[in-house]
Amino acid sequence: MGILEVKDVNKRFGGLKALSEVNLSVKENTCHAIIGPNGAGKSTLLNCLVGKLIPDTGSVMFDGQSVLGRTPHEINQMGISRVFQTPEIFGDLTVMENMMIPLFAKRDGAFRMHAYESVSAERALIEEAEAMLADVKMLDKRNMHSASMSRGDKRRLEMAMCLIQKPKLLLLDEPTAGMARADTNNTIDLLKEIKSKRDITIAIIEHDMHVVFSLADRITVLAQGTPLVEDTPEKIKGHPKVQEAYLGEAH
Repeated sequence: MGILEVKDVNKRFGGLKALSEVNLSVKENTCHAIIGPNGAGKSTLLNCLVGKLIPDTGSVMFDGQSVLGRTPHEINQMGISRVFQTPEIFGDLTVMENMMIPLFAKRDGAFRMHAYESVSAERALIEEAEAMLADVKMLDKRNMHSASMSRGDKRRLEMAMCLIQKPKLLLLDEPTAGMARADTNNTIDLLKEIKSKRDITIAIIEHDMHVVFSLADRITVLAQGTPLVEDTPEKIKGHPKVQEAYLGEAH
């Protein structure tokens, strides 16, 4: 049994079957990649995992509990954090101010903004945020307004905001989309470090195969909403079903 178990999940949008009998098992403390061509159902599946969509049929279990019928905030409180394809940060706030938001949310049990003046008295929280920024090599940018940062740094900040919540499962939705190659490689290095130092499970949707094969322990390939194959990266490379899904014919 994995920490995340998806069984017989189906999802339709009108006459379009976005997911068809999807089964997925993500083992604890591994990195599991979900890949496939555009329209394969990857984002629909991810949205079912975080409460943005409810499957028509099937079950989604996380750490022994169903996520179905729960709000995204409740699922986050269960231990699932998501990094979006477009970084979800507050551009008008500094890096440190962004970091304080999930800390207050965790403390208060609700997402709400606090005046920064009140945060200054919360020294323990500030130290926790500083330690996390040091871990992701962004402490020197703590006073920078996040809107002025590169996409790679915005992604790094968003990951830090997720990690400070101490999730059991980190969901990454194309974390290197739109990045220059240097930023992509830096993100790969950061995720490798996260994997090696933390008890955390990672599920990643990604089009960049360099990223996938650098990080994944196992890979599930979707095509037209249906899982084609699941295996190790070594066995996925050159698999005829994978070539057919991406290229239109097997070779």
